[in-house]
Amino acid sequence: LFDASESNLYSIQMELKHLITYLKYRAVLGRVQDVPLLNSIFAKYKPDVVFHAAAYKHVPLVERNPWEAVYSNIIGTDSVIKVSIAHKVERFILISSDKAVRPTNVMGASKRIAEKMLQAESSNDTRLMAVRFGNVIGSSGSVIPLFLKQIENGGPVTITHPEITRYFMTMEEAAQLILQAFTMGHNGEIFILEMGVPIKIVDMAIDLIRLSGKKPEDIEVKFTGLRPGEKLYEELITEGEGIIKTKHEKILVLKNGLDYPDENQKEQFKNKIAELVELSKKHDAKKLKEKLKEIVPEYTISDDEAVV
Repeated sequence: LFDASESNLYSIQMELKHLITYLKYRAVLGRVQDVPLLNSIFAKYKPDVVFHAAAYKHVPLVERNPWEAVYSNIIGTDSVIKVSIAHKVERFILISSDKAVRPTNVMGASKRIAEKMLQAESSNDTRLMAVRFGNVIGSSGSVIPLFLKQIENGGPVTITHPEITRYFMTMEEAAQLILQAFTMGHNGEIFILEMGVPIKIVDMAIDLIRLSGKKPEDIEVKFTGLRPGEKLYEELITEGEGIIKTKHEKILVLKNGLDYPDENQKEQFKNKIAELVELSKKHDAKKLKEKLKEIVPEYTISDDEAVV
């Protein structure tokens, strides 16, 4: 277990201690950008598999602090990929997001770049793959715990737009997607879960009000307006990517192949990433977003202003 948050790391230790008493593990406090620490940990414990879930994912906060998305979601991912390859880890699985599809926010653009980084690397020893998630019910920052807290407090339940929809998956589905991708992936694939029909958030809020023993008219539902970079609906694939069925009926793989099969294109991509990293140090949100769009042409830049 490797985490930058001491409270989260402590919580999962306590959970594991009670749920799986026979499990042997080590908990390490650190940041994924710390390459010397990563090298030390990998050399000592020699992991066979790396599940890379470290990322900033709160859309409005990341939109106003785009350099942090570069630092965590891009530099962090690059560090873990390279260390995994250097230590000949058997499999590396990147946890990505449906927000990487035609992104309208910095968080989504940064996750799309993370996918591209994975596909721009090659290794004979390490299998690299990614999984795209929708919203995981009950995860950190999930909308359902927020709604339940608002209902408990007597309202209002705040929703950005009456027509907004999202794909949802359970924690069990998320875990299965990761494990199935782990067994099927070879190099550079992006896996997605057949998510069914997206759910209208206002309908979910009303259902939660009823499940809390109240009537819809008892709790105000307040529409606050779309936040910077927020979409009315999410997508699982970009037009032209296409999907292929796998041996698992609910798991699909994108058929676009590797984004950077040509060595010259790989080098150009890596040079742009280096330029992006340098820009992030200057805290110039406008130029940073422009560079993000240069790397991810389908990214639509939000007009929101950064905090500095």
